[in-house]
Amino acid sequence: MTEMSSVDDLLTVRNLGKTFSDAGGLSFTSSSGGVRAVDGASFSVKPGETLALVGESGCGKSTLGRLLLRLIQPTDGEVLFGGRDITALSAAEMRMMRAKMQMVFQDPYGSLSPRRSIAQIISEPLEVFGLVKSSRERRDRVAELLTQVGLSPSFMDRYPRQFSGGQRQRIGIARAISVNPQFIVADEPVSALDVSVQAQIVNLLQDLQAERKFSYLFIAHDLAVVRHIADRVAVMYLGRIVEIGPKKSVYSMPQHPYTQALLSAAPEPDPDRKANRIVLQGDVPSPSRVPPGCSFHTRCPIAKDICKVDRPVLREVSPNQFSACHFAAPNPLSQAG
Repeated sequence: MTEMSSVDDLLTVRNLGKTFSDAGGLSFTSSSGGVRAVDGASFSVKPGETLALVGESGCGKSTLGRLLLRLIQPTDGEVLFGGRDITALSAAEMRMMRAKMQMVFQDPYGSLSPRRSIAQIISEPLEVFGLVKSSRERRDRVAELLTQVGLSPSFMDRYPRQFSGGQRQRIGIARAISVNPQFIVADEPVSALDVSVQAQIVNLLQDLQAERKFSYLFIAHDLAVVRHIADRVAVMYLGRIVEIGPKKSVYSMPQHPYTQALLSAAPEPDPDRKANRIVLQGDVPSPSRVPPGCSFHTRCPIAKDICKVDRPVLREVSPNQFSACHFAAPNPLSQAG
């Protein structure tokens, strides 16, 4: 069983996968034919919702985000946006679809062209999709967008090198929202910023969402940020989604041992509520050598023989909360609430 979807979903992902091979076309493993970066991801995103995707570095989060926008071509599976499978669209059709699907990148220093002014950077999507008809209209729209992200319109003729990391990320956000998208992939948008700036950017993203009603896939590794912004949380390990559910359920009663370990390692502002930390043994296996069965069994503190041979599927363990663990138990608190 996988996470349920409905006709009301903005985005529906079904068994999405991506396998990479090396530059010479040789496989990293004879069994898989390459590195399985994303393996059978299935989930949905509703209009106006924020789904946070969390996991350790290298687990496939960013690859999954790029697959949703078809910046990377999937190996298999479907991505339905507004009922259309974008994996089957032509290049011209996909180009027009991207007016509805945008991305905010992790690196505010590398994602903006140093040779283009702020006005040129922000107005490029407007021109590509024919949303402005004159230079005056273009400058007026850029000025409006800069104001919306908390920057002065007088900045539009400056260049990225003249701005701080937080200001550059605001410029990147202005570019993303310029075409009024319905869905934005925010790929660790605050991880490269000073802690003092992170909350400002997260608040800005929330304010814009409240105003414009778009949806986010918010990719992050900082569970404190996720707790603040997410409606639902998906947990990823070695290319697979191992738990997904409402934020309150995942944080208060995590069902997968990996989710439990992640949350136990997160800083807790109230020391009296801090549970014992779960220390995982060993290192994360290489994506080119994913263990059989449950990919987490080599580090899992409760693994049994079945975990070594039988890959668990996502199953509902409490209302709208799914876990890929043989030993996940129903959550009585969630069922009662």
